[in-house]
Amino acid sequence: MDLANFLIQLLNSLQYGLLLFMLAAGLTLIFGIMGVVNLAHGSFYMLGAYLAWSLSTQLNSLALAIVVGAVLSVLLGLALEWLLFRHFYHRDHLDQVLLTFGLIYVFEEVRSLLWGDDVHGVNVPPALDWSIPLTDTLSYPGYRLFMSGLCLLLAGGLYLLISRTRLGMKIRAGAFNRDMAESLGINIKLIHATVFALGVGLASVAGMIAAPIASVYPNMGSQVLIMCFVVVVIGGIGSVRGALISALLVGLVDTFGKVLLPQASGMLVYMLMAAVLLWKPEGLFKQ
Repeated sequence: MDLANFLIQLLNSLQYGLLLFMLAAGLTLIFGIMGVVNLAHGSFYMLGAYLAWSLSTQLNSLALAIVVGAVLSVLLGLALEWLLFRHFYHRDHLDQVLLTFGLIYVFEEVRSLLWGDDVHGVNVPPALDWSIPLTDTLSYPGYRLFMSGLCLLLAGGLYLLISRTRLGMKIRAGAFNRDMAESLGINIKLIHATVFALGVGLASVAGMIAAPIASVYPNMGSQVLIMCFVVVVIGGIGSVRGALISALLVGLVDTFGKVLLPQASGMLVYMLMAAVLLWKPEGLFKQ
């Protein structure tokens, strides 16, 4: 592998890892703080992709579609938390699994009724439809660099929210000891609603920005859900920092594995997870 190809795969792994982080961050927050096993998290990724296709067609702007779609996704998250999830916080994980597994089928049926079962493509915005030449024959798309930059921006914003704001302090307190935080006057129901809506919004935005390079098709959320759980387990349940480090590791192993060891690429990520769990059963970072 020459330097240009290595650089392309390194950038691809960074972009893929950051996209996984956006998905896994919401998942680890929901599980670590609310104690809810959300198997429907991948459906929010699919929802974002379909919103990007539908809204960009109507508004003739992907950027505007992402903004409107993010707002709609957060509102959906607030509605789902109020109608369903808040009634399952103190229930067994099996009840939560059954609820969220059922939601996958509900979202798939709603998607089929609203947008059909065809595969769709989302055009790259003209302002980002350019490439950086690396050699005479190889170049790197500017839109992928935009994806990485946006994911880094959102990751930085999430870090500041969790670690530097009063809301983040309440979220951390609720994650550490829910009953004690509530006895100190923190509105745990509001914190749970905020965290769930934030997780839905992050997953949906990930689907929206990935739509131009991954296409939009039925059941696309199920393919990323398993990888998200792998990232959460490796990083440590409830740890946003762990989710970031883990997502970047998974991105590197998956991307370079497909190039260097294509026959074994399907199991390399799971071998990484097994090795980490043998070394640190609680994941790389505790909550």
